[in-house]
Amino acid sequence: QLQLVESGGGLVQPGGSLRLSCAASGFTLDSHDVGWFRQVPGKEREGVSCISGTGGRTKYADSVKGRFTISRDNTKNTVSLQMNSLMPEDTAVYYCATTDVVDTCTDFLEIFFGSWGPGTQVTVSS
Repeated sequence: QLQLVESGGGLVQPGGSLRLSCAASGFTLDSHDVGWFRQVPGKEREGVSCISGTGGRTKYADSVKGRFTISRDNTKNTVSLQMNSLMPEDTAVYYCATTDVVDTCTDFLEIFFGSWGPGTQVTVSS
């Protein structure tokens, strides 16, 4: 079965760093746009970052720009999200998702992402 799984979440103090990883099984990520989303209980899920399968395009939410970096390692079939200078408002469940639509990162609309991982919890607290 096609599967995505996130890892790397945990508890970190404000100002700390975490690196999340999205691993795929049953398919390869290299030709897919991959997005990172996050959701707080009672709030709508929001897009955090996106990396295109073609053209090397990336996109970041304004709230994380300059602090988060998305990258892919095709040899490991993974996409990572490096999160630095974490703040309490970054606390959420983080999901990775993929789409077959070309250049989806330009619009970064959740409805285009059809495959989702189960999520990993990130908690930023002193």
